Amino acid sequence: MESDPFQPQILAFCCKYCAYAAADLAGSMRLNYPPNVKLVQLPCSGRVDMLHLLKAVEKGTDGVLVAGCLEGECHFVEGNLKTRKKVEAVKKALASAGIEPERVEMFNLSSAMGARFAEIAAEMTEKIRALGPTPVVNAWTTI
Repeated sequence: MESDPFQPQILAFCCKYCAYAAADLAGSMRLNYPPNVKLVQLPCSGRVDMLHLLKAVEKGTDGVLVAGCLEGECHFVEGNLKTRKKVEAVKKALASAGIEPERVEMFNLSSAMGARFAEIAAEMTEKIRALGPTPVVNAWTTI
């Protein structure tokens, strides 16, 4: 009997006004996207701190997705631009620790992009599935 393929656990930090609304629209449109993507609604993607992203990886999340408003259209002016810099810094930190930086990604959406949200969730799931389970959990289980 063959075991089920690896189902990565992905945490998606989504801004309330655009990305979370796009996810809601995807659901309203009955678009299928992987159920392993767990949403966290934020007032703005700018509220994501580097520690939130690193803690998610530390706790064994296989992938982290940050989704904010389209660039230049943030409801809080520059929240998504600041977050992009935070995501890039986290990617560098992961790479220096020997963890694939592709496990953390940022996307920009409008509230009308429900289909694109579903695509991003599927793309991120496939990317993380190809990388395999997070090495952080594997490192702790071998101690």
